[in-house]
Amino acid sequence: MADFRNYQNRAQSGAQSGAIIDEGLRAYMLKVYNLMALGLAITGVAAYLSFSLAFANGHLTAFGQAIYLSPLKWVVIFAPLAMVFFLSFRINRMSVAAATTTFWVYAALVGLSLSSVFIIYTGQSVVQTFFVTAASFGALSLYGYVTKRDLSAMGSFMMMGLFGLIIASLVNIFLASSAVQFAISVIGVLIFAGLTAYDTQRIKEMYFDADDVTVAGRKAIMGALSLYLDFINMFMFLLQFLGDRR
Repeated sequence: MADFRNYQNRAQSGAQSGAIIDEGLRAYMLKVYNLMALGLAITGVAAYLSFSLAFANGHLTAFGQAIYLSPLKWVVIFAPLAMVFFLSFRINRMSVAAATTTFWVYAALVGLSLSSVFIIYTGQSVVQTFFVTAASFGALSLYGYVTKRDLSAMGSFMMMGLFGLIIASLVNIFLASSAVQFAISVIGVLIFAGLTAYDTQRIKEMYFDADDVTVAGRKAIMGALSLYLDFINMFMFLLQFLGDRR
């Protein structure tokens, strides 16, 4: 009888521990998604405000000429990339507040660099593509969260494909082939669709219930950054063949 009671106590203790872990995991993933969503909101606002300041009455303003035509455009293009490397390499030495602020600044810089999409594409097609991306991202991320299948092999394959995609994009700068660009856009969508599911599973597996607040906060920020990049890249590749040009 005593053994049976001990077994019951262990079973109840294990169930309570599992419930605590599940609750902690849900809170952790919710924080990741909230950070990513806020980053996307900052990017959208920054992009629209930059466009409003850069384009008026059918012509580029002085601000628009500075960020799109002057040598400053290279700073606008490469500043977000520099911020990604800075955050990735410095995250373990930064406080959670500093890392979060860096993420917000990065999201705003991405918005500044992406503001030109409002000049190239109609506003309606940009909005439509955003909702298509959001629906696709949501479904893929949900799959990555609930699937029992190990997506590590797929993630490695997608990463190799990403390097190939970058090389093809650089080559096409000189070729300027519309057919190659279309193929790059389609492949890019497929790659970041796969990475969305893989990154979600990886971020979920990063959770450890014994992490302190600082470590958990850093993990959440890096997880949000990964999903943010998946979303932005999927959006841009979808826009290239779904968007209506002005």
